[in-house]
Amino acid sequence: MSSVTEGQGRLTRAASFIFLHTEHAIYAALGALLALTALVALIDAAGLTWEAFRTLGGTDQILEVVDRLLFLLMLIEILHTVRVSMRSGRLTCEPFLIVGLIASIRRVLVITLQSSEITHAKDWSPEKQALFQASMIELAVLAGLILTMVFAIFVLHRARDDGKPAGEEAQEQAGP
Repeated sequence: MSSVTEGQGRLTRAASFIFLHTEHAIYAALGALLALTALVALIDAAGLTWEAFRTLGGTDQILEVVDRLLFLLMLIEILHTVRVSMRSGRLTCEPFLIVGLIASIRRVLVITLQSSEITHAKDWSPEKQALFQASMIELAVLAGLILTMVFAIFVLHRARDDGKPAGEEAQEQAGP
């Protein structure tokens, strides 16, 4: 009976070892793809910024640049989440809240510009009025969502003993 239990323990340890290293390999591949995507997004954002600067672009170009930069920030935050997950071995919710916060702010900017264009139009139709009302409802929902995520991030920081950002506590425990 002892050899059966010992054999199961060895099998469990071997399976755990294989799964852990497979997980780390997938995290590393995901991180490399995210880094490559972020690099492409950075080059694209730099090109858009240069074009907007060169032509002294209007609000449409500026919004597009800000939209791309916020998208890049989301990619970097997701990459940070992957790095923290690899280092600590656990998934933390704070980076996801930050990504959601950035995505919500991105959407607020887009809606605000679209609503501004609708209200400045000379022909005010019932369709435009309905679109404007729907946009205002979406902005109100997004405002509530943003406040909720900010509160959740605040609560997470207060609940943590040391007040450090997610991932920093695992660095001390894991060592250099």
